Amino acid sequence: MSEAAPVIRVMLVDDQELLRAGFRMVLGAQPDIEVVAEAADGAAALELLATTEVDVVLMDVRMPHLDGVEATRRIDGPKVLILTTFDLDEYAFAAIKAGAAGFLLKDVPPDDLVSAIRHVHAGDSVVAPTTLRRMLDRFAAQLPSAEPVAAAELTPREREVLLSVARGLSNAEIAARLEVAEATVKTHLGRVLAKLGLRDRAQVVVYAYEAGLIVPAHRPKV
Repeated sequence: MSEAAPVIRVMLVDDQELLRAGFRMVLGAQPDIEVVAEAADGAAALELLATTEVDVVLMDVRMPHLDGVEATRRIDGPKVLILTTFDLDEYAFAAIKAGAAGFLLKDVPPDDLVSAIRHVHAGDSVVAPTTLRRMLDRFAAQLPSAEPVAAAELTPREREVLLSVARGLSNAEIAARLEVAEATVKTHLGRVLAKLGLRDRAQVVVYAYEAGLIVPAHRPKV
């Protein structure tokens, strides 16, 4: 008999009680997910986190008292998954820079939300590729043209892995494309994170766009 999966402890942070109730209902139906805390703003969330064991925080962006971006920046330990209302929400971009493991739109299908929580808890990042492209298009005109020194220190294979991650490919997809073992991809990604001083895949995506290594597909690089 296989061991039961560990229960993922989730905190809901949103100033709209009806939204929290909806998320609570969806997550409460999962055997491996438990909603252990709720807060209506970032300040209340930080207070609860001081006394409550939480694995994943579902964080709204626009809230009174303390918004989701600043709250994410102050959270140490639990993974943060940003839930935003608008595709072009610069605050969601800022939250990923502040340490969030990814972001989704609030109208995400229930199955996708549950899957995202599991992926984030496992150490992966969840970034909606279409939303990311639209959002980053607003920043593309301001991207630097010169390659940053840190990126120049990557090996050719590490650079390939970085660009593949930034384009939203999974480790398995990168391994298939490069014709290497998935464990090899994980090793290269670990070195990329260490050399660039990044925490996870989400920050790799942001780094690649900010550094001008890739731009939205419909905007050719010059």
